[in-house]
This record gives sequence, structure tokens and C-alpha cells, in this order.
Amino acid sequence: MVKISYSPITELVVHEAVRLDFDDLLRERITPSGNMPLYWCDGILFTFNSPPLTRDIMRDYLNGKIHWMEAHYTDMKKYEPVLELNDEQYKATLKIRVIDTSRSSLHAEFVKWLKSKR
Repeated sequence: MVKISYSPITELVVHEAVRLDFDDLLRERITPSGNMPLYWCDGILFTFNSPPLTRDIMRDYLNGKIHWMEAHYTDMKKYEPVLELNDEQYKATLKIRVIDTSRSSLHAEFVKWLKSKR
């Protein structure tokens, strides 16, 4: 029989959190090879960047500690699964997916922390 263990994240280290204008946050997720999704939780639209998986970062991760190098966010009261941006560079209306992560305890705690820092 296979043993199954559950080891949740116990610490999130946010190295920088930056509030952006709504359109700038959307624009950030547009790449030449496609649009990257954004996350939504409890009225906050956000994205984050993780550091490269070095030996030390992997050790932290296995011990329940993760790092976000940068978290960019803006307010968005109501969840919407797809957002549109009229982009000047591409001369088109671009669609960006939004993933509702409100059931993630990690994301819920992050958003609560963000709101407490305002």
C-alpha cells in the first residue's frame, strides 16, 4: 500500500509586493508566445514570480517555505473568468484568463496580508 502524506505550505516569503494600475497588470501578462493567466482571490487580481529552483530554494520548498520574488496586484471586486485589454502595441483586443483561487488557503492568506498592509 502507498502511504500518502499531506505537507502544506507553512510560510510564504514575499520579497516585493507592488500595486499596479489595472491595465498595466493585464499588459504584464501579454507575451509574444501567448497570454499568461492572472489569479483572483477575495477582490484582488494578482500575479507572482518565483525564483529559479536552486538547491536552497528547493530545500525551503520541501520544508514548507516558498518564495515569491515579486507579487503584482490590483483591486478587482468581482471575479471575471476573462478580461479584455485593447492593446496599442498589438493593435488588437487581447483576452487574458483569470483563475479564481479563492479556495487556496495560501492565496487567501496572501490577500489578507496584502489588505492589512494598506
